[in-house]
Amino acid sequence: MASTILGTISSWIISVISHLGYGGVGLLMLIQSANIPIPSEVIMPFAGFLVGTGQFNIWLVTFYGVLGSLIGSLFSYYIGANGGRPFVEKYGKYLLISHHDLDISDKWFSKYGEWAVFFGRFLPIVRTFISFPAGIAKMDIKKFILYSFFGSIPWTLGLAYLGAKLGENWDNIKNYTHGLDNVILALIVIGIIWWVWRHLKNRDK
Repeated sequence: MASTILGTISSWIISVISHLGYGGVGLLMLIQSANIPIPSEVIMPFAGFLVGTGQFNIWLVTFYGVLGSLIGSLFSYYIGANGGRPFVEKYGKYLLISHHDLDISDKWFSKYGEWAVFFGRFLPIVRTFISFPAGIAKMDIKKFILYSFFGSIPWTLGLAYLGAKLGENWDNIKNYTHGLDNVILALIVIGIIWWVWRHLKNRDK
């Protein structure tokens, strides 16, 4: 089932880039960075494959990919900044999120947020959602833009370069990153379990 869904998404991604060119690369990376988890491991390698065939330029592919990522990240950031906190304050209790947790998040992002945003761009799953909590914490917007921009370059350029080098085998890249996806997902699940246990324990006290 999962492989069928991924195959359908991959076909759609290829169709968008084939029809819209560089704009399609930017649009897809924008969507991917705006809390909609479509795989950049398909978007950029396919664009890189087209670089290898001479249809695209590696630097323009990277530029549009990074630009799309930044715009999508800003969209997610502003949702978090303008509506995220009231939403979490109202409904967070159902997710075991308290006002104290929000205060801790604010302090953490104030101290480490720029590096979380920067390195989060290297990680599948995380890179799709990191902008939203940054917005809730009202991270300095200039720092957010700076670290998001430079954090997106290595991932975007690297995937496009690999796609160009692998040629028609560009699709194999997602097989290699799938293991990383599973590791990150497992860590997220463990984190959620710990989060629930911690809050239930404190509530009992």
